[in-house]
Amino acid sequence: LQSRNMAPRVKRSYPAFKPSESLHASYLGSGIGVSGGALSGLIAFDLESIRTLRQQASDQPIILLRSDTVPDDIREISIADGILTGKGGATSHAAIVAHRLGKTCVVGFSKMRVWEMEKRCVIDGTSLQSGDMIGIDGQSGAIYRGFHETQEIELPG
Repeated sequence: LQSRNMAPRVKRSYPAFKPSESLHASYLGSGIGVSGGALSGLIAFDLESIRTLRQQASDQPIILLRSDTVPDDIREISIADGILTGKGGATSHAAIVAHRLGKTCVVGFSKMRVWEMEKRCVIDGTSLQSGDMIGIDGQSGAIYRGFHETQEIELPG
């Protein structure tokens, strides 16, 4: 008697940034991509920022930036569309929660320094604040300044 584990062949796709000169020029660095695909969104540092940005630009995704996340951050994580942390790895709190909630997430982006109370961060000399646009790629871990268009990429099933 033979038995085999059979996995159904399901085609999966995810958003990826469209290659362009502007994408290449806006590259800030890479962390560890742990969940989701490519996402451009407005930067937020806390619950208040997320709520304010949702009212001002309800059609724009919001990316939560943190040095690291803790279980008390679940409210912020659950209403944000993406997460970017300076610390952590593939099994960090942010990575596990983002994956479970289906959020785009990049962790371990050590070039980023975050000042949550001041609602700003510095990435390799580039200063960003709440409401600025950033792009994160949950597959490759790449981080980009500004908005960038995406395209669907199909994974072999």
